[in-house]
Amino acid sequence: MRQRLLTCPLGFPVTASTAFQTLYASAENAFWLDSSSGAPGTRSYLGSATRTLTSRSTDATVFDALRAGVAAHPVAPAGDGFALGWVGWLGYELRGGTTAEPVAHAPAQPTAAFLWADRALEIDHSTGEVTLLALGDQWEGELRVWRDEVTEALRHPIEHDFDRPATGTKPVTTGAAAWRYSDERYLAMIGECQRAIRAGDAYQLCLTSEAFVETSADPLAVYLALRRASPVPHGGFIRVGEVALLSASPEQFLAVSPDGVVESKPIKGTRARGGTAEADERLRAELLASDKERAENLMIVDLMRNDIGRVSEVGSVSVPSLLAVESYAQVHQLVSTVRGRLAPGLDGIDAVVSCFPAGSMTGAPKLSATRILDRLEDRPRGIYSGAFGYFGLDGRVDLAMVIRSIVIDPSGATVGAGGGITALSVPEEELAEVKLKAEALLAVLGAAAG
Repeated sequence: MRQRLLTCPLGFPVTASTAFQTLYASAENAFWLDSSSGAPGTRSYLGSATRTLTSRSTDATVFDALRAGVAAHPVAPAGDGFALGWVGWLGYELRGGTTAEPVAHAPAQPTAAFLWADRALEIDHSTGEVTLLALGDQWEGELRVWRDEVTEALRHPIEHDFDRPATGTKPVTTGAAAWRYSDERYLAMIGECQRAIRAGDAYQLCLTSEAFVETSADPLAVYLALRRASPVPHGGFIRVGEVALLSASPEQFLAVSPDGVVESKPIKGTRARGGTAEADERLRAELLASDKERAENLMIVDLMRNDIGRVSEVGSVSVPSLLAVESYAQVHQLVSTVRGRLAPGLDGIDAVVSCFPAGSMTGAPKLSATRILDRLEDRPRGIYSGAFGYFGLDGRVDLAMVIRSIVIDPSGATVGAGGGITALSVPEEELAEVKLKAEALLAVLGAAAG
């Protein structure tokens, strides 16, 4: 008998934070796709897994494995959420497989890591309603035992008070963050980007840096602090063995519906939030009026139209929203929406391969930009600048950008940050933007910004 998506509403509310701490705080492999902004209709998905898919290769074979896993367990579309499947991340160096460009720097973490989620919890943030999801024929045998055990555990929840030093899990951090490049070197790199732009080798370049923090912090403790400080629509906590991704990402990389609608919402353009209502509105208006920020966003919109257009029906690509300001806890962002419809015979994985890595994290033109950035940055970006989320069994794909994120492994914590460089960029302002983007992330680690 073909398996299907089973659902079971619990009938009582539980917060996503409480559910994760009760069920998965100590799980070796666990995920929490977290819409912590709490906007109406948003949902979080959480679970654990015993089956994982990891790759250290920079070729495209991981996409074949993802497709095979989804194809082996197809389910009918049910609503607009996660219908179980693969949950994990695609690291930036997978660009080697999607662009056929050589990758000179091997990342420390896997280039891809996914958990097989054949059961999960869905939590509606509007109502607090919890629904158990499982792949199976009916709620019998082992699935019934799991359903009953989860229900009973959530009736008597456990919350780990990570903020109390007595628990031994308060972040333990040594000194200030150590940036990959000095301020002087980063300013010089911006100058090199602008020389490449003036020479006609690129229109825009997303130059990045990273800060390393020596810490013995518990990744979940840090994530709980991060989601309190920076609620966002595309957050997430994914732990695969000894590596944990903690993200407060505001940006959707790519969403593909089961009926083939492809959508990307690139972000380019940033301003800090103001300390008063008047200052906040002034900064918002300044962002919207900035010729530099608008040009930067338009260049990436054009790039994403091209990437989506390669896998879409002719004439189906559109831009339903252009240069909209979205506001988050620390920043205002300039956001656009690009949409298309998949050509016959193609699926969501084809769309991801066509669009990865996201133009908002490379610049334009994409191939030339990645070559220039690879030479200037002279390091792997790793998970940062990639994407995370799910490939659902109903064909739905929902991936966010790995930005505003922390990666924790046994060596410590790494925070990536960057910004788009154009001919109009003021180097000192670009450096300040990088520090602004990293500030909230370093703060929850207990590290000085440096």
